[in-house]
Amino acid sequence: MKQILLRVTALLLVLTLAGCAAAPAEVPVSTEPPETTVPVVPDETDDNYRVFYEIFVGSFADANGDGKGDLAGILQRLDYLNDGNVLSETSLGVQGLWLTPIFASPSYHKYDVTDYYRIDSDFGSMDDLKALLDACHERNVKVILDLVLNHTAKNHTWFQNFREAHAKGDTENPYYDYYTWYTEETLPAGVTSQPIPGAQGEYYECNFSPDMPELNYDNETVREEMRKVAQFYLDMGVDGFRFDAVKYIYYGQTARCVEFWQWYTDELRKINPEVYLVGECWSGESEILSYYPAMNCFNFGAAQAEGVIASAAKDQDINRFTNYMVSFLNKVQSANPQGMMISFLSNHDMDRSAGYLMLANHFPQMAANLYLLCGGSPFLYYGEEIGMKGVRGSDNTDANRRLAMLWGDDGAPRNPEGSTYSPSKQTNGTVASQLENEGSLLRYYCRLISIRTRYPEIPRGSYQAVDLGSPKCGGFQVSYEGSTLFILHNISTDLPFTVDLSEAGLSCEALCEVIGMSEATLEGTKLTVGPQTSVILR
Repeated sequence: MKQILLRVTALLLVLTLAGCAAAPAEVPVSTEPPETTVPVVPDETDDNYRVFYEIFVGSFADANGDGKGDLAGILQRLDYLNDGNVLSETSLGVQGLWLTPIFASPSYHKYDVTDYYRIDSDFGSMDDLKALLDACHERNVKVILDLVLNHTAKNHTWFQNFREAHAKGDTENPYYDYYTWYTEETLPAGVTSQPIPGAQGEYYECNFSPDMPELNYDNETVREEMRKVAQFYLDMGVDGFRFDAVKYIYYGQTARCVEFWQWYTDELRKINPEVYLVGECWSGESEILSYYPAMNCFNFGAAQAEGVIASAAKDQDINRFTNYMVSFLNKVQSANPQGMMISFLSNHDMDRSAGYLMLANHFPQMAANLYLLCGGSPFLYYGEEIGMKGVRGSDNTDANRRLAMLWGDDGAPRNPEGSTYSPSKQTNGTVASQLENEGSLLRYYCRLISIRTRYPEIPRGSYQAVDLGSPKCGGFQVSYEGSTLFILHNISTDLPFTVDLSEAGLSCEALCEVIGMSEATLEGTKLTVGPQTSVILR
């Protein structure tokens, strides 16, 4: 049966591309996909070049009515995330899920683990995780877990044993060196620490919080224990991990951190050569790139309000965006030829992008075009596709960035503890209301991710910047396995852009896709792209 499906897929792909090349040049291409219940190119991605969706588990979907998001809730909403049809108008079509920590923990955010081998009771059970994995894999959706290796909760049994060993001065206790500790004389500058209870003049490292002591990776037993944690979940079927705070393993010592992560990721690839690994190195470009021989890392330089994606989306300089992205991608591949660019707009530690990408100005649509129609494996933060808002604000709480998903029905959980963001500020609607609106941001994301999925060149190709002599219109030449695409963006909020492609040195036969707030036409070699609109040409 699979061989038959593959033959049908190949035939449909040939027909699709042939139809694209034969499209009349003078007819504007619709932003709507063809009306069919059969995907033109079914999602048979067999590598890691995928669009991922970050889920803050406790805030996403509540299956049992206790007001807390859970794994069963994600399973119930799986059709929304990926219904198996890349042309669906009501499913995002994401190909991967990142679940924030699901292990036993005393906090709402779960970044302080008390037991790596137990699912937190707020979220369900191992059986719930296995059911979610099985359902995702049936739709070719990968699932990665947020694995916090740097620290545990202070009430983890490991730390309790560590405290007891130090209080007794029992250097033979196997937990005596499980966590990083110092004396007053050896405490490094810049390291945050707290006294070890009961131990005179000894301090444990805790750069994030006194409640989060940091593990000692000079201890081979600790290294092996955390290797076994990862193997446990890989053996269960988890497809990979997002690693929290990679630069804090040896804080301020990048070379030692890189050495650790190279060892750790090599061990995981022995278990699963195709394991998906991505690290959080919230730092400058040079430090981010230093981790690429071990794993891909999020591109923080392109994200947030001042990043190149948002800046270009808000009608600034398209060439600054394209030159940066090409330059960064080249540096990634120089550091690791197998490396991928991992772009995103915001995540659970940042103010939500809808606050600075105003929907009324169509900036979210343009930003989505810019980073989703680009190489690598981009990430979408839950609720971003409906323009959810949330900022830390004067109350200084990250809970405001992790608010309950706005489903518009009875399946939404409560907002997390500590949140103070007024519901009256959520003005962009819900999933339910946007699914009914063909022109909504949600329906736009559905179409956009479908377009990306249908062109293997976009995630996997090599990129060159295309400068059309204007700060408002430009893009990329993308080459992959003998095929060449041109992806061009007009970021202007009000003016169309016209260019003679032959004079610009671009050899294009067909206008294949148009998505944005306007239209585009190709008449002979004369291309006109409306404002806030992107095109794909072959």
